[in-house]
Amino acid sequence: MSTTRHLINRRRRTAPPAGESPAAARRQSASAVRARPRTRPAARPAESAAKQGPVPARRPRGGGGDRGAGSAAPARGGRLTAALGAAAVLLGCFAAFAAVQASGGDDPAAENAALVDAPLTSEVKGGVGEAVEAVFSVDYTDLDENRQAARTYLTGKAVGQHRQMLADVREQAPSQKLVLTTTVTDSAVELADDGAARVLVFADQRNTRTDTDETSYGAAMVAVDAVKDDGRWRISNIDTFG
Repeated sequence: MSTTRHLINRRRRTAPPAGESPAAARRQSASAVRARPRTRPAARPAESAAKQGPVPARRPRGGGGDRGAGSAAPARGGRLTAALGAAAVLLGCFAAFAAVQASGGDDPAAENAALVDAPLTSEVKGGVGEAVEAVFSVDYTDLDENRQAARTYLTGKAVGQHRQMLADVREQAPSQKLVLTTTVTDSAVELADDGAARVLVFADQRNTRTDTDETSYGAAMVAVDAVKDDGRWRISNIDTFG
C-alpha cells in the first residue's frame, strides 16, 4: 500500500504541468542541469606546491650549515697564512745557508757579526750609505768635490770601477750643466766583522739638466764591499750586477 502511494507521488512530481508537452519538460530539465554550478576538483598536491612557491630548505640540526658556509673563507685564509709562513721560513733558511757558506761552514753567528751585533750593523749601514751618496753625486759647478769624495771613500779596486762608471757623466756635465744626486733609501748588511763588510744598497738617483730644466729619476741597486780604514768605512769593491 505504501509502495503504491510513493509511486503515485513521484509521478506527480515529475509530471509536466498542465498544458505543457513532454518534450518541453525535457528541455527545461536539461537547461537546469547546464545552469547548475560545477564544483572545481581539489588541486593536486604537486600543483599546490608549485603555486605556493619553493619550500625553504631545512637547516641541519645544531646550525651546522651556517658554520660550514662561514668557515670556507677562514679556511682559505689559513692556507694562505700557512703558505706565507712557509715562504718566510724558506727565505730565512736560505739566508742562513748563504751565511754558513760564506763563513766556510762554521756557525754563522760566530763569524758574522751582522747577525748578532746591532751597533756594528748600524755603523756599517751609516758609513757605507754616506760613502755611496758622496761618490755617486756630481755637480757640474764643482767637479772637484766628486773627485775628493772618491779619494775619501774609495780604496782598492773600487777606485778604477768608480772612474769608469762616471766617466760619461763627468765629460758631459759642464756642457749640459748636469747635477746628479744620489740618495740611499735602504741597505742591508750581508756580512760584517770588525774590519770588513758586504752591504746591499738601494738608492734613488735624480739627474737634472739645468740648461733645459729637464729632470729624470731612476733607482739603483749595488752591492759593495767595504773596509774600515782609520775609523772610516771605505768602499773597496762595487758590484752593479752586470
